Amino acid sequence: MTQAATLADPLLAEVPLTEQDFARIVALVRSHSGIALSDSKRDLVYGRLRRRLRALRLDSFAAYLEVLEGPEGAEERVRMINAITTNLTGFFREAHHFEHLAQAVLPNLPRGQRRLRIWSAGCSSGEEPYTIAMTLRSAMPDLAGWDARILATDIDTDMVAHGEAGRYAADRAAAIPPQLRRTHTQAAGAEVEMGPELKSLISFLPLNLLEAWPMRGPFDAIFCRNVVIYFDKPTQRTLFDRFADMLCPGGHLFVGHSETLFRVSERFQHLGRTIYRKLR
Repeated sequence: MTQAATLADPLLAEVPLTEQDFARIVALVRSHSGIALSDSKRDLVYGRLRRRLRALRLDSFAAYLEVLEGPEGAEERVRMINAITTNLTGFFREAHHFEHLAQAVLPNLPRGQRRLRIWSAGCSSGEEPYTIAMTLRSAMPDLAGWDARILATDIDTDMVAHGEAGRYAADRAAAIPPQLRRTHTQAAGAEVEMGPELKSLISFLPLNLLEAWPMRGPFDAIFCRNVVIYFDKPTQRTLFDRFADMLCPGGHLFVGHSETLFRVSERFQHLGRTIYRKLR
């Protein structure tokens, strides 16, 4: 594409993001998702929302903000959050969490009610809940006799739809151990599809963690990894309190490798390597 062609079409030209527009976007994102965007995220915000301007054929961020803040802006606010959310995930990422789940959590579940609930909070495109499902299938030979469910939620509605479809590029599925890949997935052209025995365990749901939660729990374990790093400390404290309220006595919380509950919550015991157990 020539420079002349770029300048001839205002939708392809550079669009300035003023300090005022950026501040309004930051405020909107924070109020609707809890995500705290710093100045260092300005280029990310610009690049991702510039695509939304093109899709809507708008020539300024001021015009885009009018859409976002208008009476019919709810749908576009969802698309905005989808656009700026970073979805870094993978099968068996931080594998020690799933080893702990298999070796320390599942064997010690109360055998009376044979009920198991696990929540993947911030499930992104679904690799995490499918990894949990494979862990359950391989570690619990008697799983068919349990009332077992995995809840998978994310604020990004596109990612939730991706996870529910359960189809992934073959190179992404390469991280699944060969035996589990043979047992629980099937080839679908250039993709790999999760098997029905995995899908039957998981319920995908769009959910903003800062809004009301429709589920009652309690959960035996909650995975919330690489999510709270986007929140400020007061928001983190509130969220961890809500997680504690949702966990069974002694339930487990798994967080991301760069996250910690130190000086944020006193309701959990640190077991090491970003694994926590509910105290109260």
